[in-house]
Amino acid sequence: MKEVLRFENVSMHYHSKQGETIAVEKLNLTVNEGEFVAIIGPSGCGKTTLLSLAAGLLTPTLGKVITDGCSFGYMLQKDELFPWRTIEKNIFLPLEIKGTNTIKERETALRLAEKYGLKQFLKNYPSSLSGGMRQRAALIRTLAVNPDVLLLDEPFSALDYQTRLSVCDDVYKIIRSEKKTALLITHDISEAISVADKIYVLSARPARVVACHDMDFAETEPLKRRENKAFSGWFEILWKELNA
Repeated sequence: MKEVLRFENVSMHYHSKQGETIAVEKLNLTVNEGEFVAIIGPSGCGKTTLLSLAAGLLTPTLGKVITDGCSFGYMLQKDELFPWRTIEKNIFLPLEIKGTNTIKERETALRLAEKYGLKQFLKNYPSSLSGGMRQRAALIRTLAVNPDVLLLDEPFSALDYQTRLSVCDDVYKIIRSEKKTALLITHDISEAISVADKIYVLSARPARVVACHDMDFAETEPLKRRENKAFSGWFEILWKELNA
């Protein structure tokens, strides 16, 4: 499989008046084309730092982040839709920022929105949509510029539990249908098991890889995975590694 992202002995140090903080230390991981990779770790261990490094927003203090020229789309914890713009105009925003707001690109973005159930909401403002629909709009906005890799920063954490399960299933299906590579960070073990092809477990700060597991489920859909007998076994393994 083709590698689209590699961390080679990556360390990240932050400096302030109070001194130096080591967020990540000698970390190695790979993401292959078409994979859905999840990273789990204790709160404050540096998971979001890894996404910033992958996206090129940060430069590692030591080591290398190799992206093979891939483009990245970033989906945040909250949908961050602009309330004064319609859903359609929110989806066009990345095109405007990149200077590719052409008729052709807008038509491609609108086809995505229509394909995934947003057609009737395009002229609505975000306040009129449910949390789940807003997250779907945020995903379509991210996909509008056709990134090679999606970086998902706990994108379901702001939703209530029932909505979270439904939206996770929904977003997973869209990512798979569009044949995108995804890197998800989450503190939710069950969420990681339900979507990932591969899970990395991180230590407390400074973050390093404690374990890497390939998921062996025959099921692909998140809700169906949760019903698999092996689900609880994987949960126990990952829980122990997180709390070792």
